[in-house]
Amino acid sequence: MQQLRIILSTFFLFLCWLFARGFYRLHKQSPAPLGDLPWQDIRVIALLNHTSLYEWLFISALPLRLLPHIAAHAVIPIADITTKRPIIGAFFKLLTRRVIPISRKADHTWQQVIANIDDKNSLILILPEGRMMRENKLDKHGKAMTVRGGIADILSNVNEGQLLLAYSGGLHHVQIPGQRFPRLFKSLHLSIELENIPKYKEKLEQTGPNFKKALQQDLNQRRDLEVEKMEKLAKKS
Repeated sequence: MQQLRIILSTFFLFLCWLFARGFYRLHKQSPAPLGDLPWQDIRVIALLNHTSLYEWLFISALPLRLLPHIAAHAVIPIADITTKRPIIGAFFKLLTRRVIPISRKADHTWQQVIANIDDKNSLILILPEGRMMRENKLDKHGKAMTVRGGIADILSNVNEGQLLLAYSGGLHHVQIPGQRFPRLFKSLHLSIELENIPKYKEKLEQTGPNFKKALQQDLNQRRDLEVEKMEKLAKKS
C-alpha cells in the first residue's frame, strides 16, 4: 500500500511538473545548474516570500529524477485550514506520502513534524513565514511577513546535509490569494542559495546565544535582498 502511494505521488508530481513546464517560463538564479546541485545531500528546502498557493509551480525547477525521492521521503507541513479544503487539500496531500497538517502553533501537530524527521533520508519542505502575503505585502491580519521560529526547530534536528534556500519572486501576477484560477503563460522568478547545515548553524550560533532569533533575522534579510533583485529583473524582462 505504501509503495502504491509513492507511485501515485510520483505520477502526480510528474503531471505538476509537465503543467508548470508547459504553461510558465521560469527564470532562475542559482550557484550552479539546478540539475548539478547535490540533491542527494539536500535535507531541507525552505521557500521564502510565500505569496500564493500556486508556489508548487516552482516544481519545474527540479530535475525529474528527484520526483520519486520527494514522493517517498518529503515531509511537508501544511496549515490544517488548507488541508481541510476539499479540492486544495486533496491536491496537496497527493504531493507526498507525508503531508502533515499543522495548526501553526507549537502543539502536538508541530511535534508530529519533528517526529517525522529522519536525519539521513528525509527531505523537509517548509514555508518558513508560516502564512501568505496578500496584495498589500502584509499577511491577512495586516502584519509584516517575517520568518517564524519553526525552521529553527527543524534545523536543530538535522545535523548533516545541505539547506536549500529558495526565494520566490512573487506570484500575485499568477494568482492572488482568494482568486480561484491562475493566469497562464506568465514568467516565474526563483533565486536559490545553498548552505551546509552544520556550518550554517555554527555561524549563526557564533552571533549570540539565541539561535532562533539569529536565524529569523538572517533569513528575513536574505529574502528581502533577493526579492528586491528579482523585482528589478522582472521589470527589465
